[in-house]
Amino acid sequence: MKTRHNEHQNLGVAVVGLGVGEQHALAFAKDPRCTVRWLVDQDESKAIDVQSRVGVGEIATSLDAALDDPDVHIISIASFDHMHAGQVLACLNSNRHVFVEKPLCRTGRELSDIMAAWDEADRPHLASNLVLRDAELYRWLGDEISSGRMGKIYAIDGDYLYGRMHKITDGWRKDVPDYSVIEGGGIHLLDLMLTLTGERPDTVICHGNNIASAHTDFSYNDFMAATYTFPSGIIGRLSANFACIHRHHHVLRVFGTEAAFIYDDAGPRIHRTRDEDGVAESLALNPLAASKGALIPAFIDAIVAKQDSAPAAKREFDLIRAIITTDISHASKSTEKIEYMP
Repeated sequence: MKTRHNEHQNLGVAVVGLGVGEQHALAFAKDPRCTVRWLVDQDESKAIDVQSRVGVGEIATSLDAALDDPDVHIISIASFDHMHAGQVLACLNSNRHVFVEKPLCRTGRELSDIMAAWDEADRPHLASNLVLRDAELYRWLGDEISSGRMGKIYAIDGDYLYGRMHKITDGWRKDVPDYSVIEGGGIHLLDLMLTLTGERPDTVICHGNNIASAHTDFSYNDFMAATYTFPSGIIGRLSANFACIHRHHHVLRVFGTEAAFIYDDAGPRIHRTRDEDGVAESLALNPLAASKGALIPAFIDAIVAKQDSAPAAKREFDLIRAIITTDISHASKSTEKIEYMP
C-alpha cells in the first residue's frame, strides 16, 4: 500500500501512546500541513480524555487502525520503551514516516531489523524525540564549539538527575524487561555529546548499582555511569541517576583549551580565564526545549521539502548503537568497542 505524501496532500498523522504523546498530538494539530487522524492508546479512557483536549482525531486502542488507514503518512510513537521497536517496524513495513520517543529500540537485533526495514521501505523519514537538541542553550553552545572560540574540546561530562524515584518503583519501568536508565535518561546526554562534537564514540565502559532503590520493587540498577573515548581523543563521561535525592535536572560540562562551559544548579555559564579573580559569564539561555513537541515542526519540514532522510536516520542509528553497546558493557563489566553499521 502506497501511503507516501505528495506535495498536494495534507499529511495524515496518528499518535500512539498518549502520555507524552499528547504533546506530540498538540504539535501536529497546530501545524496546518497536518491532520491528526488517530489517537491510539491501549487505555481507551486515556484516549478519550486526550481527545477532549486536543480536539481532533479518532480513537483506537491498537496501532492497526492507523496502519489500515491509507491517509496516514506519519506515525508518532510515544508508547512504553519496550514497545517501540515492534511498532517502528510495523510502521516502516507499511511505508510510513516515523517520529518516536527515545529509545528507538533496545537491542542490536532490533536495530538491525529497523535499519533493514527502513532501507527496504525506500528510506522514509525517521527521528527520535531527543528534545535537548532543540534547547536554545545547546544550539548556542554548538555554535561556540564549531566556531573554535572554546579551543580544542578535550572532555565532556554530564549527569542526568531524574529525581523521580516513584516513576521507577511504582510505574511501568519496573515491569519492563531489563529496563535501562541509560536508555531512559542518559541517552539525552550522549546525544548532546555526539551533537556538540560531531563525533561518534569508539569505546565505552559502564558500571552501575541499585543501592538507592534496593528496598523497592525496582530490580534494575537505578544508577549507571559510563565513560566514552572519541576518535579525536575527547573523553566523555555521563551518569543516569534515577533515584537521587534531587529535583529533576541535568548537568553538563564541556572543557576546551580556551574556555569551559558549565550548566548545573547555579545556571549556565562559561569560563574564559584561569585567573583566581576571573568571573564566569552567565548565560541567559534556556537549557530545555519549549515542549516535548519542539522537534516536530522540523520533522514535518523535512518531509514536505522532500529532504534526504538518510543523514537524520543514520544519526539515530549511530546514537542507539552506542547506547546498546553501553548496556552491553554494563552487563559484561568490561570495555566494549562500538561497532557502527556502514
